[in-house]
Amino acid sequence: MAERFYDSIPVGPLGIIPLESVRSLGEKVDKYLVKWRNERDSEHTENITFAGYKRDSYIVDARCPRFGSGEAKCVLKQSVRGDDIFIILDVCNHSLTYKVCGQINHMSPDDHYGDLKRVIAAISGKSKRITVIMPFLYESRQHKRSSRESLDCAMALQELTNLGVESIITFDAHDPRVQNAIPLKSFETVRPTYQFIKALLNNVSDLTLDSEHLMVISPDEGGMSRAVYFANVLGVNMGMFYKRRDYSKIVDGRNPIVAHEFLGIDVEGKDMLIIDDMISSGDSMIDVAKELKKRKAGRIFVCTTFGLFTNGLERFDEAYEQGLIYRLLTTNLVYQPEELLSKPYYINVDMSKYIALLIDTLNHDASISDLLNPVERIQKRIAAYNEDKTKKEIDEFEQIK
Repeated sequence: MAERFYDSIPVGPLGIIPLESVRSLGEKVDKYLVKWRNERDSEHTENITFAGYKRDSYIVDARCPRFGSGEAKCVLKQSVRGDDIFIILDVCNHSLTYKVCGQINHMSPDDHYGDLKRVIAAISGKSKRITVIMPFLYESRQHKRSSRESLDCAMALQELTNLGVESIITFDAHDPRVQNAIPLKSFETVRPTYQFIKALLNNVSDLTLDSEHLMVISPDEGGMSRAVYFANVLGVNMGMFYKRRDYSKIVDGRNPIVAHEFLGIDVEGKDMLIIDDMISSGDSMIDVAKELKKRKAGRIFVCTTFGLFTNGLERFDEAYEQGLIYRLLTTNLVYQPEELLSKPYYINVDMSKYIALLIDTLNHDASISDLLNPVERIQKRIAAYNEDKTKKEIDEFEQIK
């Protein structure tokens, strides 16, 4: 890793501002960066351009206190002049609260987005560059017009770049085409495909990774490209459900789903890998699992980048007890309650090392192309998994003999 970066000068001294919504994730990212940079050794480390390169922590002390009225401000407790700043936040963290006239309010996505703008305003053009890492893109579900309505995500992206943000990094954007709102600025949407496969193979030892035993499923037409990529890197087939909706009714702000129709080959006896960008209430995901079980599918693994669980975990508990789902994988890019982490069917996909790699690379103004396209790493991981599995089968056979 050291050789990768020492042929380029850092953009500026590194500074990370993890807002309170991602405090634990930010601390993990910081530990990786401290470890990597302290392990590096080069003739250039004494050069003035590498001043402040090795530190005990890269986290900038930034706080957003609130007044009794609920209004807030950002206070920076240290200088950021000339720094290359990376701001990280989770707009979906509903666990944080504040008081308004003595009443307890839970922070909404609007509150988190407001704090992001306050941090940018507090920096006031003193930093060398500002990059925002917003895993769940603010208002990304409102990415297009279907009637006379606002385009919130596009407006937010334009507002951030107008405030001085140079680059925006998000994960698994609901619709990546929203970047057309800021065509002259850097916008990256990252898919955690490698991290999902790594977590799955580390926690499930009896998968057979071929088209006879495994299949990738897209729960709707919007996630087709995601499922196609996943299936291609695994070398298996894919199927898709599409939703028939009743467009004469609106329930909870959307047209209710009448039925899930399936397009694909026979699923009987095969393990199913359902891939999606998020679980909101989870109703449609469980409906898809039911439909697959009706078709005599084997084990069902659910992999989604963002586990929001807006209606709680009870339905997933029931689905697990009924044998509808076997394992559930989501990332730590959004808030994870302790209740979720303790579930026997849950596998946590840790993204802190990957975010640290992105920050470390970008601070040196180096290309992140190989980080965005993990095909080679995936193939190595699969090969190692198959080799270990073969060795175990041989050992078991020798023991039986």
